[in-house]
Amino acid sequence: MTFLSNFLPKKRVFLDYASTTPILKEVEFEINKKKTSLYFNPSALYSESILAKEELSSARKKIANIISSQKEDIVFTSGGTESNNLAILGVFEANRKNGFTQHFVTTTIEHPAVLEVFKEIENRGGEVTIVPVGEDGIVSPKSIKEVLRENTVLVSVMYANNEIGTIQPINEISKVIREFRKSKNTILPYFHTDACQAPSYLDMNVLRLGVDLMTVDGIKIYGPRGSGFLYVRGDVKIKPIVFGGGQEKGLRSGTENISNVVGLAKALEIVTSERERESKRLELIRDYGIKNILEIFPKASLNGSHKNRLPNNLNICFHGLDAEFSVISLDVNGVCASYSSSCRTLKEDSSSYVISNIGKENCSLSSLRFTMGRGTKKSDIDYLIKVLKKVIK
Repeated sequence: MTFLSNFLPKKRVFLDYASTTPILKEVEFEINKKKTSLYFNPSALYSESILAKEELSSARKKIANIISSQKEDIVFTSGGTESNNLAILGVFEANRKNGFTQHFVTTTIEHPAVLEVFKEIENRGGEVTIVPVGEDGIVSPKSIKEVLRENTVLVSVMYANNEIGTIQPINEISKVIREFRKSKNTILPYFHTDACQAPSYLDMNVLRLGVDLMTVDGIKIYGPRGSGFLYVRGDVKIKPIVFGGGQEKGLRSGTENISNVVGLAKALEIVTSERERESKRLELIRDYGIKNILEIFPKASLNGSHKNRLPNNLNICFHGLDAEFSVISLDVNGVCASYSSSCRTLKEDSSSYVISNIGKENCSLSSLRFTMGRGTKKSDIDYLIKVLKKVIK
């Protein structure tokens, strides 16, 4: 017991699954088993290391089968942030040449782990076009098409938004990009998607999505902390951003963490197998929450599309509310929630740029995000509403 735990209410409702998820027992079992039995370096030559290398290959193959890729296309990383950096900076470095200014395309509602990398791209001499989204929080494929140029090397659009849960038309955007490539007789631009919020609820088949690079983070799918991967289609021209021993096809140096990799593959396997059932279950709870919150607080409004939305996401604007203070008040009353991206709250300006960029500037400091997961029950929403009545006067 810690000092703080003595002051927490006995009942705790966790509604911040978009920021992190608990490690599944089945995943933890696999991790602990490999920690003790396969702690060997898979790059060494003795028998135990060969077994470790086989486990690494098996996990890679399992992930590749789930997303319909070649196993050689899976690059293990420390998580979503590193994968996004590798995808964007790696493509930039691979396409550097004298007299050629690279152009990149992204949207106004990407995660900071994408937008901040594009700021670095500009610092290095690249050009970045940031495409606005509609009031529903969804980018139009037509808007992407209109900004493509002959020097565009990469388009990066997130699969599902971490704050408002809106699902982007990835397949339609990929068609626009393929048509552009065909018309220009080129292999560029590549198409990257940050899919960190997607695996538990959406199709991850890279062939159907039509993406060239895809980011996945273990912490969002009940997997080990510090785990993730980047899917890199075989013919994508990309360079490493971390240097050393040349592991992961030379794209990510550093001794692979076998137990984490095995745990990541297990977590992805589980959430994929339960995707349809869990999505339906959470969608019912989500809609129950939206309906009741908007009825009880008639001046409140839903941020982002209701139709094209992750089944676990409620993001509500309570006009005039001090969201930061309210998150603290919710915590005191036993509810864990957030008011913008958890990464964003580390910044001095913790207002939601995502909500501002869907045309609701007045809601950027007065919106609360509630994200559900495997442990969420309908009764948790009832308790949330009970607490909201106390917090919001």
